[in-house]
Parts: sequence; structure tokens; C-alpha cells
Amino acid sequence: MTHRQRRSVAGRSVFTFLAAFGTLAGAALVGAAPAGAAPAWTRLATGVHYEQFDVSAAAGVAHAHVIRVNLNEPGVRVELLYPGAVAARATVSRLAAAQGALAGVNGDFFNISETQHPGVEATGASVGPAIAQGRALKAAVPRGQRFGPALPPGTGTKDVFGVGTDRRARLDDLALDGSVRTPEGQLPLRGLNQYALPVGSVGAFTSDWGSASRVRATCGTDGDRAAPCSTDTHEVTVRGGKVVATADTPGRGTIAAGTTVLVGREAGAQYLRKLSIGSAVTVQHRLVAASAGTPYRFALGGYPVLDDGRPLPGLDDTVSAVRTAVGIADSGRRLYLLALDGSPDYRGGLTIAEVADTMRTLGSVDAFSLDGGGSTTMAARTSGAVTALNHPSGGAERPVPNGIGVFATG
Repeated sequence: MTHRQRRSVAGRSVFTFLAAFGTLAGAALVGAAPAGAAPAWTRLATGVHYEQFDVSAAAGVAHAHVIRVNLNEPGVRVELLYPGAVAARATVSRLAAAQGALAGVNGDFFNISETQHPGVEATGASVGPAIAQGRALKAAVPRGQRFGPALPPGTGTKDVFGVGTDRRARLDDLALDGSVRTPEGQLPLRGLNQYALPVGSVGAFTSDWGSASRVRATCGTDGDRAAPCSTDTHEVTVRGGKVVATADTPGRGTIAAGTTVLVGREAGAQYLRKLSIGSAVTVQHRLVAASAGTPYRFALGGYPVLDDGRPLPGLDDTVSAVRTAVGIADSGRRLYLLALDGSPDYRGGLTIAEVADTMRTLGSVDAFSLDGGGSTTMAARTSGAVTALNHPSGGAERPVPNGIGVFATG
């Protein structure tokens, strides 16, 4: 079974390794209990439980924080945490607090720096697709433009973890299906609120993008993120089905609701130059799932590491780091959110292969790797405030573009 054909099936619920229970935020980390020890989950809400334990790994002992989520509970759901715009960042604690979440972890890899393009703003936008409350926020950047570790064979930037309107979690991939129609003809739309557009293409930016500069979208190439920015660019602003403004250089600033800014590079720029003020333009776009027939209410990017109970072939087993991941069990009805601790005693972390093994041992049938290192954060609401449960490896929470939020009413 390929990652495009994966399915969620019932998972195991018995741990083969567990450690002694530790209290919530601010507690000292605990050592591992004897093999076979009973799980010591603490209840955060009906259907949501927390546990922490040690994992023996190639780089030493890693310390894992895990939140188990039962989507069978009527009052429990997961949603996209994000700061209200694609090109913006905030800490997991702040995102969870602002949206009223009980808990959350960080999400997708993102455009964190632009050292190769002096003077170009790093947008903070994520790599992969994103859906919030059923609305498509963005599509995936080209593979060569992504940030993060090397992808496992057979995976790509369109891979997502998501939860459908049927409340079942899945791994899938989401491709952009869009078009730009003008009196000159029709052109495929190759981008939606992305920090990088394919060479020769046209991409759309909407009010979901935010106020960040759109110049980064025309830098690099499909295979080389560090390649120079294009010198052949053009953008047009469309409102009410008509072009209302044009410019040779991508701009910045808030985009009003009901307005679309089209950015073109190379052949895409040449196409847009044919348009003038008043030209009729129709822009359409949607994200299309490779395998699920049920619409997604929530989705974000990363890459799969466990498929139908088996680690993906070719997972890296040499580079250890602090990691974040999410696992799926019980036909998509149960989730395991994992964040490793970044304190000096545990900073060796896990390899991606070890992450897959850990998620399988927890009971996951499918699992998905998210951004790690300084981004890895697990936060929860304790005593009324949302605080980090793990120790971020940078000493403080790093602002991130999105995450997985856990919401519960019981």
C-alpha cells in the first residue's frame, strides 16, 4: 500500500514500553519505569489524557510527552491552530489560548529564513496545504522549495494529516485544482497563498495570506530553494471579476475580503501582462484529496512515517533530533500527539525511524511527522492558563505558523 492509498484501521492499545507518571507543567522529568508497567495517563478532559515517559534511543534517553485524544467523545475535536493568517506566526501556547483550545502541538515546517535572498522577507508561511474549519487556506510549495529534513521516498509536500467532516482522522495528500480565465484564454492556477510558486506559473493570494510581502513567491526554483529571485514578475489585483490594479513587482499589505492578487513569474508574468485595468478575470481554486471522499474540516502538512502499521521504507535512522508527531488509531477515532522534550538532558532526541517505532508502540497504525527542533512544543490549559508541558529546545517557545489544537467540552 502506497502513502496515497493508506487507510486507518484499528490499532493496538497496549504499550510495550512506558514510564512512570509525572505531573503536568513545571514538574521535574521522570525516569523510566520497568518494562511492562501500566500506563499512567492523567485526565485533561473527558476523552483527552496526558502521559510522559522515557524512550531508549540511539542518541541516549529521549523524553516523550503524549496527549491521547478520543474523537468518539461528542465534545472532543481537533482543529487547525493558526494566527488568523497564513503568513504569520505565534507560539503554540498563544494560539491555543486565543482559540480556546484545551491543548495543542506545533504543526508544519515553514519558511523560517531567507539568508540566500538578502532583502527578501521570510514569510513564516507553512510548506504544505492547510484547511481550517473546512476552508482551504493554502496549497503546497514545490518540493525543492520546502524547509525541513529530507523527505522519505514516495512522499511530498502535498502530504497532509487531516480530520474529515465525519470526525475521522486520515493521512492523505491535497493537490491544488484551479484556473484563471480571461478573454485571452484559460491558465492553470499553480499556487494558493504559497511562499513559493512553481517556475513559469501564476498563483493566487487572498485575504487569508495576511500582510506579508509576496516577493518571496517568485524566488528560488522548483528544485533549488536558494536560486535567485526571478527578474520577470508581474501581479494583478482582481475585485468583482475585474482587474483593478497592476504592478511589475509583487507587493505587500492586507488583501481585502473578496479581492484576489494574482502573482506571475516568467511565463506566468507574461500571461498577466496581457491584462489591463477593467479586464474580466475569473479565478477558481480548491484542494482535491487523493484518497478520501469525505471533505476535510481540518488539515495541515508534514510527512508520513507509518502507513498501515508499517514504517515507510527509507526512513532516516541516523540523524537524531527533538521531534513532534501525530499518530492515528482505531479507524481514525483515536489520536496520539507526541512532542519530545528539549531540555539539555534529553536533547539527543529520536531519529525519524525511531519516531515511527515509538508511534507504533503507542498504538498508532498511521503516523505523521511534524516540524521539530526548536519548534517542538506541547502546551495545555492547566489552572486556567495555557503553558508548555515540554521544555522547548531553544529555551522558550518558537512562534510557528500552525498546529493541531485539541478542544473538549467535558
